[in-house]
Amino acid sequence: MSDQVLVADAGAVRTIRLNRPEKKNALTSPMYEVMTRALTEAAESDAIRAIVLAGAPGAFSAGADIGEFLESAQSGGLRPKTVAFLHALARNPKPLIAAVGGLAVGIGTTMLLHCDYVVAGSNATFATPFSRLGLIPEAGSSLLAPLRMGHARAFAMLAMGRPLSAAAAKEAGIVNEVVDPAEVDEVALKAAQDIAALPPGAIAVSRRLIRGDLDDVVARIDTEIELFRERLQSDEARAAFAAFLSRKK
Repeated sequence: MSDQVLVADAGAVRTIRLNRPEKKNALTSPMYEVMTRALTEAAESDAIRAIVLAGAPGAFSAGADIGEFLESAQSGGLRPKTVAFLHALARNPKPLIAAVGGLAVGIGTTMLLHCDYVVAGSNATFATPFSRLGLIPEAGSSLLAPLRMGHARAFAMLAMGRPLSAAAAKEAGIVNEVVDPAEVDEVALKAAQDIAALPPGAIAVSRRLIRGDLDDVVARIDTEIELFRERLQSDEARAAFAAFLSRKK
């Protein structure tokens, strides 16, 4: 399973690359586990000064693996490895840079709200279709998105499920740069190298000040998890999943 998440260090930059292109990098529990370990190791390493989150060409991540997601719906909650990843992402002390080419759905979008610098290909699409499944936002996005985008844009994306193009995501403040799809990895790595070359102490303090109280973020993640668990058992979610499964047959 480790080949579905590739972890590589180059100088002071660690790259964590999703590598399940046949499923558009849909995330499974083993993938979450590898990412959590890679984030935790980087957090504890003085040698790593920046982390790049990347995907395969054409897809950053299609979100949670649908098979596991349906099992979670039946069991009534998010899997522990998913929760561990969200906590590790929120509390990671190293600058996070994302290289987003193509599709970013669900957690593929909401994880970007924890990133400090996001490079998107002009072909990128950002979508959070939670409410269409009778569910709610996750990964702390109900707190972070309004802070980043403002209430109006956050409601349209998270509650109404309206997707954003790369240009719209940049205008909304989710994305820093929009580049040619072939240049996404290169530009993101250059940004990470630029950050890694700066005095690490100054960057760490600046980042803590900019990000604010992480206990609030983690508390919101945990609140979302509890409400998400309740919504999974709702009549609305059951009807949405039944409709989805009927379309798959």
